[in-house]
Amino acid sequence: MGNRLANKVAVVFGGGQTPGLTVGNGRATSVVLAREGAHVVVVDRDLNSAQETVDMIKAAGGSAQAMQVDQTHETEVQSLLAAVHREHHRLDIVHNNIGASLSVGDATADVLTESSFDASFAVNVKSAWFAAKHALPFMREQGHGSIVSISSVASIQAYPLLGYKTMKAALNAMTENLAAANAKYGIRVNAILPGLMNTPMAIENRVAKGHKREDVVADRDRRIPLKGKQGTGWDVANAALFLHSDEASFITGVTLVVDGGETIAHGH
Repeated sequence: MGNRLANKVAVVFGGGQTPGLTVGNGRATSVVLAREGAHVVVVDRDLNSAQETVDMIKAAGGSAQAMQVDQTHETEVQSLLAAVHREHHRLDIVHNNIGASLSVGDATADVLTESSFDASFAVNVKSAWFAAKHALPFMREQGHGSIVSISSVASIQAYPLLGYKTMKAALNAMTENLAAANAKYGIRVNAILPGLMNTPMAIENRVAKGHKREDVVADRDRRIPLKGKQGTGWDVANAALFLHSDEASFITGVTLVVDGGETIAHGH
């Protein structure tokens, strides 16, 4: 156990994960934040999955609790953050990890349905706004806070599916807006743009569609210059740890690319 986040209270939305063979970004981030001394409130719409993350944290000697919320519902987000503040009397970290593309029916512009577009907006944009909207009053009152949202390199690349690219680009813009508006309160707001990651959300959807797992992994691996391997949830988690820690106390409004060189190799 470390102490880079000692005595801090962190809320990780999407801290459970899609079932799969590897660790997801949200679960890895929850574990890493707890490992560095934070009390982590692991939030997920699947309470059992959130509790699995909490069990991992406690088994390693960390402090955590599980809570169930659908982050696309504002009243649920508001109630949760109020409850966390009421119990712990502080709110230091909010981490927005939920996101979706294929699972909400994302497609190219000519075939994307209105319902899928709206679902993508709700999951990838509104959820992060709800969290910020209801965390900011507590953070302003205490004079500090860190908000990090998980975006994607899809927001800056030629990504084929309209919903995910559009919504993650909007999330980047929201990050900059929130950072500029809240710097005077000592609140930092940043985003992480993961590239190709070997996480359940990325791999399992494609396997479920009938693709061989080894082919999916190999195809993604060969597109990464750095070591010829996709990243993992732990790579995203370590970036999140840095941004949430005091080591990044002079960093706000940043969209940090974590992609093993994919963007510089293949262009924006």
